[in-house]
Amino acid sequence: MRASLAAASALLLAGCSVSVPRPAATSAPPTSSTATPSASPAPAATGRAPRQTFDVDTRQLRLARGDRPLPVTIWAPDADAGRFPVILFSHGLTGTPRDYQPLLERWASAGFVVVAPTYPYTSRGTERLDALDVVNQPADATYVLTEVLKLDRRAGDALRGRLATDRLAAAGHSAGGITTIGLFSVARDERLDAGVVLAGSALGVGLGFTGPPAPLFFVHGQQDSVVSYASGRAAYDSVPWPKAFLTLPDGDHGQSLLREGNRAFDVVAGSTLDFWRWSLYGDADAKRRLPGDVGSTGLGRLDDKLG
Repeated sequence: MRASLAAASALLLAGCSVSVPRPAATSAPPTSSTATPSASPAPAATGRAPRQTFDVDTRQLRLARGDRPLPVTIWAPDADAGRFPVILFSHGLTGTPRDYQPLLERWASAGFVVVAPTYPYTSRGTERLDALDVVNQPADATYVLTEVLKLDRRAGDALRGRLATDRLAAAGHSAGGITTIGLFSVARDERLDAGVVLAGSALGVGLGFTGPPAPLFFVHGQQDSVVSYASGRAAYDSVPWPKAFLTLPDGDHGQSLLREGNRAFDVVAGSTLDFWRWSLYGDADAKRRLPGDVGSTGLGRLDDKLG
């Protein structure tokens, strides 16, 4: 398995991250800016996702798992009340959380707390880039999630009483998609209720999905020259739980999927949001909207086995 992962490293290095304009780094204080699936589990949720659009607070958190530094960026709804589901997001190789800000801020503004670590050996700027280290990232992600959830009980913290600690999910792009699949397979975090895999595969983590059923939503471009469409489909086909696969016929590895200002981005943002609203809030209307989120644009095809 390690040999297979090494053979794919060159491709991953060529294009796992997304090149988007990056805003200046913020300081620590929050700032404000506007297989056959099994029976569908009942999402642990309220039944209705927020209808409003929240302003978004952004903050930095410095964590480390042993000798592995894990600085974390958090995007959270700016709200006086309410508990919000938590999504752990993993970046691609040579990427950083800020590269994905347009998408992650869209999620946060809809009522989700997005937690995004910068991994020590696969992020841009690291002194020791190592694509093979992706196999260690699921454990990093679990650690980060555990530490962030502690903020819900920390006196004086802005997130005290704001985290729905029973409604958790993971998402990631490319190498971060591998990390995400690992969290539902070889390094299963059974706290997770749902997941989104963007241009990901099971390389290095395998297809042994295990643990409690958790709906998964895959997005992949058929023109992806970095992580093949076929490898994404293979991972999807192995999922034994409720699942959906969004195919973007003209989509590449990331530019057309995740760059704000194009119609494909709007399809990805809209469909993933409705998936989160259903899987983490139990919003049945959001689930019913999913086919229209995709089909009405003519930009994608949805294989829907969510049940």
